[in-house]
Amino acid sequence: MSPSLTTVEAATLAALEPFARDASGRVAVPNEPAALYAFGSLVRACETLLLDLFRRNLLSGTVHTCLGQELCQMAVVRALADPDDAVFSNHRSHGHFLTHTGDFLGLVAEIMGRTAGVCGGTAGSQHLAARGFYATGVQAGLTAVAVGRALELRRRGRRGLTVLIIGDGTLGQGLLYESLNLAAIWSPSLLVVVEDNGIAQSTPTAPTIGGGSIALRGSAFGLPTWSLADTDADFVGRVEDVVQIVRRSSGPGFLVINTRRAGPHSGGGTESVPPCGWHRTDDPLRELGGRLTPAERQRIDDDNAAFLAAVRDEAARSPVATFRQRPVHMFTGACRHSNAATANVQTPSRQTVREALNRALHRLLASDDRALVIGQDLCDPYGGAFKVTAGLSTAFPSRVIPTPISEAAIVGSAIGLSLAGARPIVEIMFGDFLTLAVDQLLNHAVKLAGGSGHRLPLVVRTPTGGRRGYGPTHSQSLEGLISAIPGMTVVVPSHRHDPAILLERAVGDWPYPTVFFEHKALYGLTVDRATYEEVESDPRDPAADLFPILMRGSARPDVTLVTYGGMLPVVEAVADRLAAEELAVRVVALSLLAPFPQHTIARLLAGDGEHTMLIEEASSAYGVGAECGAVLLEHGCRGRFLRIGAPPVPIPAARSLEADVLPSESFIYERIVSRLLA
Repeated sequence: MSPSLTTVEAATLAALEPFARDASGRVAVPNEPAALYAFGSLVRACETLLLDLFRRNLLSGTVHTCLGQELCQMAVVRALADPDDAVFSNHRSHGHFLTHTGDFLGLVAEIMGRTAGVCGGTAGSQHLAARGFYATGVQAGLTAVAVGRALELRRRGRRGLTVLIIGDGTLGQGLLYESLNLAAIWSPSLLVVVEDNGIAQSTPTAPTIGGGSIALRGSAFGLPTWSLADTDADFVGRVEDVVQIVRRSSGPGFLVINTRRAGPHSGGGTESVPPCGWHRTDDPLRELGGRLTPAERQRIDDDNAAFLAAVRDEAARSPVATFRQRPVHMFTGACRHSNAATANVQTPSRQTVREALNRALHRLLASDDRALVIGQDLCDPYGGAFKVTAGLSTAFPSRVIPTPISEAAIVGSAIGLSLAGARPIVEIMFGDFLTLAVDQLLNHAVKLAGGSGHRLPLVVRTPTGGRRGYGPTHSQSLEGLISAIPGMTVVVPSHRHDPAILLERAVGDWPYPTVFFEHKALYGLTVDRATYEEVESDPRDPAADLFPILMRGSARPDVTLVTYGGMLPVVEAVADRLAAEELAVRVVALSLLAPFPQHTIARLLAGDGEHTMLIEEASSAYGVGAECGAVLLEHGCRGRFLRIGAPPVPIPAARSLEADVLPSESFIYERIVSRLLA
């Protein structure tokens, strides 16, 4: 029941529903003309209502309707019956959503921006999420997510079918083909549906699709392929046959449905009907209605009108969506350390960072059957580019999933695995390649974890940084870029933090998408806390107790050096040189960059007259140093602040040139001394 409706109001609305539901609450639309016409006409009338509300400026944002495609949108979804069945759709998804849920009030109120909306106003028209239904406004954005979700159901022996629905305008997206490749390799129970309406937004797709028919794209990956039209005789029954074939096969399939729009691309479209040459001339819904008597059609239309009038009125009565209090972050209910399993774990002495991470992965896979490791070149005898996954595929052959070189699809499939209950740990071979998966992190992982209220435990591990002579695209430090994604968690271990514990906490304790940056230069260093002490975290900082700040040195410093990750050994050498000059030095080592532990940092660095330097290997512009300086200023901290980092230039491959670009011990020392003497 919607939070804005009373029990009586909800019961009244349910009694007016002009459609049946099965025992599980799913919409039940029998394959017979009256039932198909009734529900299809109800969907069309709802879309017409939404366009009317849009024109009256009563909706939030735009709206993409399925006018003319109702039977196409109903056909596959109505054939789903297993509790584990799920639908991944796109921006034109109302018919899919309504057939899957029957929640007409939830849809109308959502797009009106009311509290009765299915997502409380956070999703709008394009990003609906409810009970196994997911939609996005990003073309092909959920394709790999659907593959991952289907894979996890297969791993767990579940019968659920995952349906991925795209339009023909999506066929130019590379992620679609990465996802089809994964589907062919993994063979999960997945049905890919292409709704071919002949046009993208305003451009006919025929001149934009090369290489033959749409159906050939499925068969090229070895997927069983079908082509139907929503005007075919017994179209609905034939679609249901395809669904059952794919379900029985427990593998993937590819269905192309020829259809046509009968309205504009969106509520804000300038065209009232599509341009001549691709508009709807043979309406299958009208043909169904023609099989009924005028009295039957009139009764159906009257019942639909009465129901939608009640839906419209209830949506209008629902309060405008508001937050109880203005959010400061999206992390709820999981902000403090709760897993006692890692509380007393200590890395054995003389173990390297690489060995500690490897040990953590072994323990995670041994202790939790939800944990998976997924990525490129992970299996023995290679064991990953930096050998962190060595031995895992031998010890856990079914839990280490090798992939093609498809960073976006790897991360997307991990999102789907997580949605289905897994705890995926992704390895991206080099941090530079994260840029290929930023869409999955920015537009899907954090949106599902935040806007839709899902818990989405997902850890992406990746080596970062330079000092190895690998050149411009294998040496970058992109933690500032990833930290700038709202809702992303970014953890950067050092050799002073126990990386095994940080990784196990990221996987086991923190139910939000996390990128775990491992500096290449640290892999061979020994894990050793030395004289560092853990700083007490402020409870207002989410995850700060899971991924703590370490500190060593003077309680009344002349200089405080703040750094993280691979810069810590360099900064420690600088601190020793400054101490030799009889300066009181404090070193602060971060492990959590996002959400930035602002209250903990501000309290720690609030000393009057203190010189604070944030030192990072990345370019200092728009980076972690900029965030730290802004936090100190906003919290009223006194003292002088200096950012030290690399210049904003590509990192050279030649070791001599690389050494001139990346902050060195001597460069940092000289910058600090010149600031102190200024």
